[in-house]
Amino acid sequence: MGHFSSMFNGLARSLSLKKGRENSRNGNYNGTEAAESMDKGAKKNDFILRSSGTVNVDGSKNFASVFSKRGEKGVNQDCVIVWEEFGCQKDMIFCGVFDGHGPWGHFVAKCVRESLPSSLLSNLFEASTDSDFDLDSDKLLHEFDIWKHSYTKACAAVDHELEQHPKIDSFYSGTTSLTIVRQGEALFTANVGDSRAVLATTSEDGNLVPVQLTIDFKPNLPQEAERIKQCNGRVFCVDDEPGVHRLWLPEDQSPGLAMSRAFGDYCVKDFGLTSVPDVIERSITSKDQFVVLATDGVWDVISNEEAVQIVSSTPERAKAAKRLVQSAGCAWRRKRRGIAMDDISAIVLFFHSSPL
Repeated sequence: MGHFSSMFNGLARSLSLKKGRENSRNGNYNGTEAAESMDKGAKKNDFILRSSGTVNVDGSKNFASVFSKRGEKGVNQDCVIVWEEFGCQKDMIFCGVFDGHGPWGHFVAKCVRESLPSSLLSNLFEASTDSDFDLDSDKLLHEFDIWKHSYTKACAAVDHELEQHPKIDSFYSGTTSLTIVRQGEALFTANVGDSRAVLATTSEDGNLVPVQLTIDFKPNLPQEAERIKQCNGRVFCVDDEPGVHRLWLPEDQSPGLAMSRAFGDYCVKDFGLTSVPDVIERSITSKDQFVVLATDGVWDVISNEEAVQIVSSTPERAKAAKRLVQSAGCAWRRKRRGIAMDDISAIVLFFHSSPL
């Protein structure tokens, strides 16, 4: 598990160096200022991608292919981000897909996309300077717990700030959030909602097989349904959508959310909806080839196996996400005739510099 310690200590050193430089000028520095400094530096150096395209920074083993396609319901409420050299670490990358919903959903998704990475860095900074998280102490938490703690605090802070936002009405609007941080052999995934991360790994017979890393947080999942029930929310399907379970207010036919975790949607935050992320870690091996992050517009019509096959059979890595999204669009027209196609977005993060 040594690579986890190396990763966290490297991030802490970068943050501390910035802290020291700023302290010499201002005499005061905190996690928010450290994160803002890193955000400005990343923008200046073009390390952040917020649209369809690719990210391939010199010297990095990562290669990210990104594509987003508007559906048939109006403005595209999906948005994406890839941040190379995240936390000023040359081999660290942050990727995220956000799926907005409701009348203000596209604004909510973009707001969370802009706030969450910096909030995570801020909370990691605070953890690195907090004696309760001293990595040299045998009594204290494992590095994964620090990441989970930082992610959980970051999501809570972003959700609180969103509720207070002076220009965005998120009472009946919200967004899901699926993000990963990769450095070296370590991969951390944080999921709020029903987007999905699927890893492609090589089996013993040499074939690529999918490993689903995340849970699709739908309201009818037993643990989610129980929480909603305890909070007096309701979960049921309407007659014209059999099999589609939604979250409803106790005595009102709204908002009918198809997910049980999201940012925003404050009308049901007291009735079982939560923005608490599910955080997991995985150690990447030489058998692991890439990971796909995609909104439910992909997974509603494309299986995990199909997604891995589509990506792995794409001759040019730069076109992998676009081909996956276009394949999902074709599947929508074939499998869901008469139903308006959802927004479809995907990020494919390749782990190795050599071709598959």
